[in-house]
Amino acid sequence: MTTAVTHHHVADGGVAVKGRPPAVEPVSSDAPVGKTGATDGFPSRLPADARRLLVVDDHAPMVKWLAGVLERVGYDVRTATRGDAAEALCQSWRPAMVIVDLVLPDRNGIDLMREVRTRQPETEFVVLTGHGSVPKAVEAMRAGAHNFVEKPVEPAHMLAVLRGALEHRALSLENRALRRELDRQFTFEGIHGKAPCMREILSLIQRVGPTDASVLIVGESGVGKELVANAVHGSSRRARGPFVKINCASFPKDLIESELFGYQKGAFTGATTNREGLLKAASGGSLLLDEIAEMPANLQAKLLRVLQTCEYRPVGSNQTQHVDFRLISATNVDIEAALRDGRLREDLYFRINTITVRVPPLRERAEDIPLLCQHFLERYRTRHRSNVTGIAPSAYEALLQHQWPGNVRELEHAIERAVLVAATEEIRLEDLPELMGSANHRDQAGAAELPNVTLEELERMALIQVLERTKGNKTEAAEQLGLYRQTLYAKIRKYGLEVRKTVEQVRS
Repeated sequence: MTTAVTHHHVADGGVAVKGRPPAVEPVSSDAPVGKTGATDGFPSRLPADARRLLVVDDHAPMVKWLAGVLERVGYDVRTATRGDAAEALCQSWRPAMVIVDLVLPDRNGIDLMREVRTRQPETEFVVLTGHGSVPKAVEAMRAGAHNFVEKPVEPAHMLAVLRGALEHRALSLENRALRRELDRQFTFEGIHGKAPCMREILSLIQRVGPTDASVLIVGESGVGKELVANAVHGSSRRARGPFVKINCASFPKDLIESELFGYQKGAFTGATTNREGLLKAASGGSLLLDEIAEMPANLQAKLLRVLQTCEYRPVGSNQTQHVDFRLISATNVDIEAALRDGRLREDLYFRINTITVRVPPLRERAEDIPLLCQHFLERYRTRHRSNVTGIAPSAYEALLQHQWPGNVRELEHAIERAVLVAATEEIRLEDLPELMGSANHRDQAGAAELPNVTLEELERMALIQVLERTKGNKTEAAEQLGLYRQTLYAKIRKYGLEVRKTVEQVRS
């Protein structure tokens, strides 16, 4: 059973592991670091939630002694002697740090740590280990522990380790806050992007969203056209109304009309009741017609009339019905080719493209890859309760160099797969899909073999790519990278890049 400790008295005499804890002199939170192990008032300067510390060990005298030491220097301490009780305390009390023995009566200490950190990644763990169990402690650190302390515990050493764990926790929380701030800065209605082309799209959505103008979204499969549609609807005055979506390519041509317009009983074989169509369901809100170029030509003409008159008739009915919706269309085909081939009626096209939003493929906005990687990593590590917290440099290099024919959707699936198969806290190159990890594929993408690429090398490669794309225009390159020109000049000097050189010369 768990014993919640509010105040402890320091025990004296004996040894710290299987006997009585060693004698410890009274310590104060103001004392300097010395043989007592006090930490110069460090815990007392922390916020209340950062002082919460849980001690988990099945040896009651050890727990009582250690809790007393920690309380005297300013920590708010609770204790548990079993893993299930410790997990319950972590959920209800949310300690900043947990000191846990590797061996508990009901479970392994490493397993407890993994379960807690899946839900509360900000919780730091320090592992207690007996003499000769250092390899096990190293395994715990690989699984996410900040550090380990051997028994018998020396107070000064334990307090120093805890101080390091708290400082690491503070830095991690600061990094998470910065990531959230960046996410807010470069995110709108679920769309993530800081590339200039994406900023233009976000700005356009914010301007036209509140209107009722028809919007046509064009772009390759997987670029996020539906997210743009969601953002248009979500930023409009109709946001509280329905948002009905239909993929015109997913319905047989003889059924899509009845889906859109609805039908009367007896209109055709199988029509045993009246049915309301999607046009009616979207009234008061928005209607998304995805892959609109796949809609049959005769139905395109009927849709055009609906847009002109705001009226339609269900299949098999002579009764005209009024409808009020905002049309959002999307397609992944080349518009000019569709018009030339007759797949898309010209008169309908002019009606639906009041505002056209072209969503660029991911290869044209490579600077967004790190932002998207972080977004998908956070999403899937939480969804799958994974311990993965980062991406190794070699894996990042492969992600940056891949051409992404499947665009953002392909990147999302790659990160989810990597989170599921990763054996460490970092996604490694071998965790990515085979095609991305193969040397041949990277060579085809024009990437050099950099198994241990550093962050500086990644920055250098990004500079090379943008300078190549802008044909050496430093002003445009600075804008695309979100840098001041002076900063760009400094980085060019730092990496020895001359814009007039070819990429091959720069890489050699």
